[in-house]
Amino acid sequence: MAELIADPFRAARLLLHLRQEGVTDPLVLAAMETIGRTAFVDAPGLEALAFEDAMLPIPCGQVMLRPSATGHLLQALGLKRERDARVLLVGFGSGYMAALLAQLAGHVFAVERFGRLAEEGRARMARLGIANVSIAHGDGLHGWAEQGPFDAIVLAGAVESVPEGLAAQLARHGRLVVPVAAGPAQTNLVSVTATGEVAGRHPLFQWMPRLLEGRAQVL
Repeated sequence: MAELIADPFRAARLLLHLRQEGVTDPLVLAAMETIGRTAFVDAPGLEALAFEDAMLPIPCGQVMLRPSATGHLLQALGLKRERDARVLLVGFGSGYMAALLAQLAGHVFAVERFGRLAEEGRARMARLGIANVSIAHGDGLHGWAEQGPFDAIVLAGAVESVPEGLAAQLARHGRLVVPVAAGPAQTNLVSVTATGEVAGRHPLFQWMPRLLEGRAQVL
């Protein structure tokens, strides 16, 4: 687990920036203070950018979200360190958000459309000693019904509208957080209840990468 521990000085600077960006949930900040993005950066020479509020490239032409976007997504879930909470993450990517969620929930179920990212993610979680994350290769926009119901579901990328059927995989008091594209430089974080009702809408003034439908057939 030592590989996961963040540099305390650089982490403190990042947390100050996150607070200025509106990420104030103490549990989310504590997780982001502990878990360093460096452990999820593979591209040579980019480790120095791990503590900057910047998107970073990962394999399969994907990107790691800015820490501020990640913080807002986690904050919108409203998790209260419920050790038995079951969370579905749509879009595993580098595994950074899954590692943060693993600090806040009992078990994280992640669905990744790229087989390479799913396979490398399982190896990374094992190497880092994170045992409460399960990863499936598939179309996350259809959820993972076999593992539901979930106390929370979050999408790690933007979509044009709330995917149909995901809310049905929520537990009775669960919450679905969906980044909905609202323009070239704005995303709305939409919170949906298990009945499909919109419970909140929070503007995030930054671009987020799009989530695509389907399971990738090549990578």
